[in-house]
Amino acid sequence: MPAIIRLSRHGKKGQAFYHIVVADSRFARDARFIEKIGTYNPRTNPVTVNIKFDRCVDWVSKGAKPSDTMRSILSAQGVMFRSHLQKGVAKGVLTQEQADEKFNKWIADKEVQVNSNKSSTEASRKEAYKKRMAVELTSREARNARRQAKAAAAVPSEETVQVAPQADTSADTSADTPAAEPQA
Repeated sequence: MPAIIRLSRHGKKGQAFYHIVVADSRFARDARFIEKIGTYNPRTNPVTVNIKFDRCVDWVSKGAKPSDTMRSILSAQGVMFRSHLQKGVAKGVLTQEQADEKFNKWIADKEVQVNSNKSSTEASRKEAYKKRMAVELTSREARNARRQAKAAAAVPSEETVQVAPQADTSADTSADTPAAEPQA
C-alpha cells in the first residue's frame, strides 16, 4: 500500500485549516485516511502546526512519502532531520547520543531563529504604525490649518467693513403711486 502524508482540507469557504493525515495515495484528498497525525492552520501569523512528532518520524521511516507542502512543513518541524539522523544510527555512522545531541542543537537554533523573526516582524509592524500615525498627524494639522484659514476669510474683519451711506427715503415717490394694472 503506497502511503502518503498529506493535508486534508477542513473549514468553511475562505477559512481553510487542514488535518495532517497518512492516507493511501489512491484515495481522494478528503476521503478516508489511515491516521491523523496533526493539524495545520495557515490563517494564523505565524502559521500553527501541531503534529505528533514520534508518529510522523515513524511513518517517514516506514516509507510514507510526504507531499510537497508536507515535506516543507515536516522539514521546518524537524521530522525529516530526525529521520535522517535515525538512518545514520541504523547504519552505525552515529551513536544515538550523537544523533540526539545534533537534533537538540538544531532545535535550539531553530527556536532562536523563529523568535528573532517574530520580534523583527513585530518591530516592523510597530514602526509602520508609527509612520502611519505621523503621516496622519501631519495631514490632520494641514486640514485644520486650511479650515481655520477658510473660516478666517469668511468672517469679515472690523477694519474691512465699510458702512454704505443711506439713501434719502423722502424722495422715493414710487411707493406712493399705485402700480398700473396690466390690460388684457
